[in-house]
Amino acid sequence: MSNEEADLLTLENQVCFALAVASRSVLALYRPILEPLGLTHPQYLVMLALWETSPRSVKELGSALALEPPTLSPLLKRLESAGLITRTRSARDERVLDIELTEAGRELRASAERIPPRIIAELGMSLPELTHLRETLHDVIRAADPASHPLSTPVG
Repeated sequence: MSNEEADLLTLENQVCFALAVASRSVLALYRPILEPLGLTHPQYLVMLALWETSPRSVKELGSALALEPPTLSPLLKRLESAGLITRTRSARDERVLDIELTEAGRELRASAERIPPRIIAELGMSLPELTHLRETLHDVIRAADPASHPLSTPVG
């Protein structure tokens, strides 16, 4: 095996390794910042989605967050217990569960506005660098999505 072939299996050359370590490292920065708000990072993501649009169905929320209902449901229950959201059956379709911010959930947004600048400062990267990184990660997400690959779609 040549050095070039061996390099393909070097841990430091693995995209999956770099993504996993970067993800853990960045999420660790969020933990102490979110703690005073009483939120975990996954709960923060749910709140971000709801601050954009509320109410939303569980299905819409799951789609926005790329989470399946079994993963999302415990997050929603904890946010409801904390008084930040309500979960109610839709008046339009009884099978649909609508998730809506409570007044406390809406008010929490003002405190959350301080989070992005703190994360930017903690990372010590410029806004253009972080914007480029985010766009590149969205490219990776799209490239890794089986639905985005034309050959993965069954023919006829």
